Amino acid sequence: MMGCKGSSGTGVRYKLTLATGLLECLCFAGVVFGWASLVFVLKTDGYFSDLCINATDASGELGTDCSLQDENFSLVFTVASFMNNFLTLPNGFFYDHFGTMATRFLAIFLYTTGTLIVALSNKALSILLFPALSIVAVGGILFLMTNMQVGNLFGYHRSTIITVYNGAFDSSSVIFLIIKVLYERGVSLRSSFLFLSACNLIHLLRTLFLMPKSHIPYPIPDDYKYGMSCAKSHSYNVEQYEAERGPSSDRGRGVADEPLETDTLQLTDNSEQDSFRSCVLSWFFLWHLIWLSVMQLRHYFFIGTLNPMLNRLANQDPDIVSDYTNAFAFTQFCGVLCAPWNGLLMDRHKRKPLDPGVSEQEADLRSSVLSLLLTSLQCLLFSICASIPFLPLQYVTFILQVLNRSFLYGGNAAFISIAFPARHFGKLYGLAMSLSAVVSLLQYPCFALNKVLGGDPFCVNIILTVLTLLAFIHPVYVFLHCRELAKQRENPQSILEASIQETSMY
Repeated sequence: MMGCKGSSGTGVRYKLTLATGLLECLCFAGVVFGWASLVFVLKTDGYFSDLCINATDASGELGTDCSLQDENFSLVFTVASFMNNFLTLPNGFFYDHFGTMATRFLAIFLYTTGTLIVALSNKALSILLFPALSIVAVGGILFLMTNMQVGNLFGYHRSTIITVYNGAFDSSSVIFLIIKVLYERGVSLRSSFLFLSACNLIHLLRTLFLMPKSHIPYPIPDDYKYGMSCAKSHSYNVEQYEAERGPSSDRGRGVADEPLETDTLQLTDNSEQDSFRSCVLSWFFLWHLIWLSVMQLRHYFFIGTLNPMLNRLANQDPDIVSDYTNAFAFTQFCGVLCAPWNGLLMDRHKRKPLDPGVSEQEADLRSSVLSLLLTSLQCLLFSICASIPFLPLQYVTFILQVLNRSFLYGGNAAFISIAFPARHFGKLYGLAMSLSAVVSLLQYPCFALNKVLGGDPFCVNIILTVLTLLAFIHPVYVFLHCRELAKQRENPQSILEASIQETSMY
């Protein structure tokens, strides 16, 4: 049976797991972030159209004011994006405790339910969009969460694969563009969502045959097997496996030269310092959370207000708005092409021997600084471009947005996998996403302020641009932390102090 006998069969299984996981993230996991394309279809079908009222414009001509309709569409996305992140915390605990198979069964149930609700909705039942899109969002993030462990199968390329999967998650927003294009060619919204619902059979088959029942350990044991086709597949408890493996199994390149220093600089060789509580209360987690939250808020506000912004800049011309919406959705598809660059940045040191006394984790942290810094800089440039009310410039904004979004979410998952013990990954990833979701609720006051200002988002954009400057603190802190460790390692008498400094981040 494939994957059960011989390294060749195992290699084929690994690659098939990787490829199908990429397809799953690319076509299903993050579809809700293509909301701008779906809004175009929903407006045509009359969703929330009862909120449009007759009104006179500034020139005294009679027209239709659909600002309340736009506000409700923005609110649907706000709720869905909040649920997408906030419920990642309980889902992370569920994943760490019950394993991959149970988590994916939950994801399949949620995704099927959400897509069926959209398929059965109509303009008289517009309110169903609120639970439906939220359920689809939660199911999608569970697909991503269970797929990121696939990076553990490929050692040196671990961070690259994690970022690729996150890029595919971003690119899946193009699915709503495809639904929009099909709609314009006569395929109903109901048919498209019924098809998405039927595709959950693919997720079920993959769960049974190409994913583990529990978790994929890191590094991979020689006898590791998974999937129902294996007669004697092994189910690994990640916490127990890490404890048995110990710090001595770090990548091994240069570690043997300085066993004492390596041991004292390890983050995972002390049961107290690597507890879940100590991870959550660390400075690393705090600055990482701020880094994620401020940039995510910027992206959510941009996506939630994209349609009314384009209408404003295009003077309500539906053809121009449709063209720019298509361009935005197409650039989202390129997220899967942008994400590997971030992973390659983080993995660029993997095949080089470690310096004496340097742990693999410290080398990974040092390598992550450039990624964190570039991500912050991209967000600043994206926010500046989004703040300038010049329609052609929005093409540049779209490119910067998808590039930054790919770096943001891929870097988020990769950094958590680097900086903290693997057995806490699901909980810490979920907690970071949940707390950032609470921060993302600030987009609703932003919507309200935008409405007070007559629909002109310029002032709100300036405020959010200034807020993104907080993201630069995280890469600076990681850089200073690594530099301090290097300084202390130069003095053989300060090994103990170096260990204490390493522990202090917890």
